[in-house]
Parts: sequence; structure tokens; C-alpha cells
Amino acid sequence: MQILCFPETQTVGYRVGITEPRAPVPVERLDELHATVAERCRVLGMACVLGTETPSESDPAHDKPYNSALVINEHGRVLGVHHKTKLTPRDALAYKPGNSIETFELCGVKVGVVICFEALRFAETTAECVRQGAQLVLHPQNNTTHPNDWKIPLHHAMITTRAAENTIWFASCNACLIPHQNSRSLVITPDGQVHAQTELKREELLVTEIDVDQATQAMFKFDMEHCEEALLRVLGDTE
Repeated sequence: MQILCFPETQTVGYRVGITEPRAPVPVERLDELHATVAERCRVLGMACVLGTETPSESDPAHDKPYNSALVINEHGRVLGVHHKTKLTPRDALAYKPGNSIETFELCGVKVGVVICFEALRFAETTAECVRQGAQLVLHPQNNTTHPNDWKIPLHHAMITTRAAENTIWFASCNACLIPHQNSRSLVITPDGQVHAQTELKREELLVTEIDVDQATQAMFKFDMEHCEEALLRVLGDTE
């Protein structure tokens, strides 16, 4: 399978410390961008989770938009969109919250999507993806707007925990906007090990392969047999 994940609000910019919170929503531009990415996915046979914003239904151009992730399959079909459900106080100045957690089938794999703060601070959002069958959870984030270097180990620990506490793959994609980057992009194995990562404050495309079958959901299900394997397996043992 080939799945590409972009950072949070990659298309038109994060309305918290990067772009203007009350700027009109560029509805036509967003439609064009989303269609262009979907067509590119079709041509390449690659699925995509695109960090973006989507307009409010009531007044698309002037109401607060949603902070969203557009989910496009490998055939270029838009399967749906996830709206960030938990907003920081600064987020709430610019965005309206979503109210549901969704999973999608991409390249034959059940995939969950959670955005930045809602996954870092609220374990139940990832758990809901896993309850719906997700073996891989993708996590667009934008931790770049303030010099909060003290958060780096905290964010890395939370990302690692989301994978290990559910025995799933968890892949987090952060933007790199110098001088501030308060988390690496990380791909974490179902037993909580760092499988691949970027360097801090360096623009980098992270490419790696994963074995989805390792995502047994054992800890989430509290499956005693597979929990024992996850807890007692010697690192490096592939059996």
C-alpha cells in the first residue's frame, strides 16, 4: 500500500499564529486544491490524508471553517473528511469543532485519522479509531507556532503511547516551519518503538514501509495471548 499523510492545514495554512484567524475561507481555491490532489492520487495510485480546512455549511465564506483532514483513496476518490473534534483555546478562535471520529479503508487497510491536539491529549480519540477496526492511525499535526521546546519529549511520549496502548501503527506528520518545531514526524510500531522519524527543524520527507499484520490491537482488546506477546517479546525478535 502507498499512503501519503500531510501536516495539519497544509493547503491554506494554519489559522493559529501563521495565517489570519478571521480571514475569509477561500472556498473556490480549496475546491480546486482538493480536486487537484485527488486527481494526482488517481494517477499515482496513492492514497492520501490531506491536512486542510473545509467550509462551514451555513456560511461557507465567512463562518469559521473546520480544521480537517481530507481522505482520498488510491483511485482518487474522496472517501470523506475528518474534522478536528478537540480544539485548543487558540484553535477555537479560528475553527469550529467536529463531532465524530471516522475510519476509512485505504489500500485494503482500515485507517483512522486524528488531528494534532485531539490525539495528543485525548487517548479516547485514537481508541475510537481502533474500536472501529483501525490498524493504522494517521496524525496530521502543526506544532510550530510557539517556542515550546519543553513539549518535544512530551509530544513524542504521547505519540508513542497511542501506538503501544492500542497495539497499532501510529504515524504522526508534523510541519517543519523554522525556527519552531515542537515534535518530529514519527512512525511508531505497535509495540511502541520508533520505526522511522525525521530530524527536528529540517524539511524532510519521511518514507518507510510497515507490516500492518503486526497491528493486532491486543492491548486495546486486552487479548491475553497477544498481550503476552506484545509485553514479553524480546526486541528484534521477529517471531
